[in-house]
Amino acid sequence: MKKGTLWGILFLLLAFFTVWAVISNNNFSFAAFFQMLRSSSAQWMAAAVVCMLGFIIFEGMALQVILQALGYKKGFGNGFLYSAADIYFSAITPSATGGQPASAFFMIKDGIPGAVVTISLVANLILYTLALLTVGFLSFAVKPAVFFRFHLPGRICILLGFLFLCALALFFYMLIARPHILEKTGSFFVNLGGKLRFVRHRKKKQEKLRLAMEEYRQCAALMAGRRALFAKAFLCNLLQRVSQITVTLFAYLAIGGTAKQAADVWFTQSFVTIGTYSFPIPGGMGVADYLLLDGFRFYLREADAASFELLSRGISFYVCLLVSALTVLVGMIFTLKRRNLT
Repeated sequence: MKKGTLWGILFLLLAFFTVWAVISNNNFSFAAFFQMLRSSSAQWMAAAVVCMLGFIIFEGMALQVILQALGYKKGFGNGFLYSAADIYFSAITPSATGGQPASAFFMIKDGIPGAVVTISLVANLILYTLALLTVGFLSFAVKPAVFFRFHLPGRICILLGFLFLCALALFFYMLIARPHILEKTGSFFVNLGGKLRFVRHRKKKQEKLRLAMEEYRQCAALMAGRRALFAKAFLCNLLQRVSQITVTLFAYLAIGGTAKQAADVWFTQSFVTIGTYSFPIPGGMGVADYLLLDGFRFYLREADAASFELLSRGISFYVCLLVSALTVLVGMIFTLKRRNLT
């Protein structure tokens, strides 16, 4: 909780400076921004908000599918909480390092064994990354011209993000296909911690690791060959990515954007999403804002692009984080109440 608070404070500072950088440049005007909000279509804005919620919902559904295949059936509320915890802590920690541990915390509190939690989150990370790569390949194949509209720094960010996702997918696949790699890595750190006197009772820790890895292998074997399971979970992850990207499209239509440019707008946001993985910055802040401004200068005037960037990013990222944070807070309250009753 202390680390989460610290990262939250750093996140707020970074968010403040990011927004300040946007509004202090690009001919931004608060009057123009609020005029854009007043004149926007309520129906399209509502659709954008629904897609933002879909970003949380579909990840929760993917985790529900994977957990059910491993014998742990959880409801919609549980899946929504696991997803919200992942999204919130991924956004406020560098390289999204806090997301999976936060999800794991709530899963374990719901009585799911650690090995099942680990294999579920690793499997979902693989599918999550593959969904992003699918969107990336589709974007490059269908609309390469949109990619070349970005300035050179933007194109470099997008390519770096794409390469990082490829490496990440391979790494997570190896964790499931080659469990001994995970065991050797864990054993190395236990031994290192013992030598540095950070870890006590090293032999007991090694035995605990061995037993956990045995359970992990059993879970991995249980999932092997279940193509229908992976197809369904992959579809949920793909819908999650599509939902997030489509927030920008609906926001564009809400401010009077033309349907003629709808496809280009969608693929522009797709490239922006890939590009945010180029640097280990919490929530891709700064990078995402730069890429959005760079990409949308083709569709909007500079001043309007800045206002639209705040509007679109506000719904897809900041409002999403607020919903996720409130969900995590409610989840923590119920977890503490349940612990006090037992």
